Amino acid sequence: MSTLEIDRVRKAYGQLEVLKEVSISIGTGDFLVLLGPSGCGKSTLLNMIAGLETITGGEIRIAGKTVNHLSPKDRDIAMVFQSYALYPTMTVRQNIEFGMKIRRIARADRDKAVKTASDLLQITHLLNRKPSQLSGGQRQRVAMGRAIVREPKLFLFDEPLSNLDAKLRVDMRTEIKRLHARLGTTIVYVTHDQIEAMTLATRVAVMKDGVVQQLGDPQAVYDRPANVYVARFVGSPAMNIVPAVLEVEGTTATAVVDVARRPAARIGGISLSVEGLRRYAGEKVLVGIRPENFSIASAATGPSLTVDFDVVEPTGPDTLAVFQLGGVEVTARLPPRQAHARREAALAVDTTKIVLFDSETETRID
Repeated sequence: MSTLEIDRVRKAYGQLEVLKEVSISIGTGDFLVLLGPSGCGKSTLLNMIAGLETITGGEIRIAGKTVNHLSPKDRDIAMVFQSYALYPTMTVRQNIEFGMKIRRIARADRDKAVKTASDLLQITHLLNRKPSQLSGGQRQRVAMGRAIVREPKLFLFDEPLSNLDAKLRVDMRTEIKRLHARLGTTIVYVTHDQIEAMTLATRVAVMKDGVVQQLGDPQAVYDRPANVYVARFVGSPAMNIVPAVLEVEGTTATAVVDVARRPAARIGGISLSVEGLRRYAGEKVLVGIRPENFSIASAATGPSLTVDFDVVEPTGPDTLAVFQLGGVEVTARLPPRQAHARREAALAVDTTKIVLFDSETETRID
């Protein structure tokens, strides 16, 4: 049985429809990340799961039970907010156990739950402090501890790391991943940060304008984006989307691409289905190439394309080289020092990783 089922859920404010028949299902122990830019509907969907927003249409089921009309307290969920939402006059211990106290859980059981959660989150030494005496990361751990002691069927995280600085975000991301691994909890997590999505999720739902563009495991979404929007949103730097004309010979295809100040380049050996080969032969397509799928050409890498670098950006572990291809700006991620002094380079492309998109619909061609 799925822990969470979102079945054709809609949300409208008058004539404005912000969620359009969203359907997602996750099992026990899954870590679902709702990923998308501001205004895409991800936080609205999370609030509907929590019972903080009403549902216009469809059903939400938790552990097989329809919860559309249940209040938040009756849904067996725990929520961790972006703003921590701690009681400033209470100690850390009192904040963590407050919900259990309201439910009249025995003192001994409360103490045991607080100890287990504080040990897990490494905040035992903070139990007698007030929130004002804590750092942002420590406050977020307290908020997580308060959720853990509930032992709910479902944890909901609403952009919990967005108020933290870059270093602390990385540390807390690791803590959340470790927590999920230890507890085997089912989590729904909202973020606009695709790095958080890739590192934390077992399932990612990429959203745009109230519609789920793609749902799948993070690596599948990264390697085989459903459309150009997903390709550009997931990945940093983003996938390069290059206009080309597709030539077909036998069972493989070649993308013919314009190169700035040089003859057109031919990127051959692209695999495509029989239907794709037949339909797109001689047609304009969009070629998706991840920055890391470029490399400096050698005898071993085979055919290459020669380009002129406009900008070279050393980052330490690698070098980002920017050049023009197909009339658009393209970024290649190359090994350190290989591209530092270059202004011209022969680049090889890993054609096994290339993704083709329809130039009109911008959906992936299989």
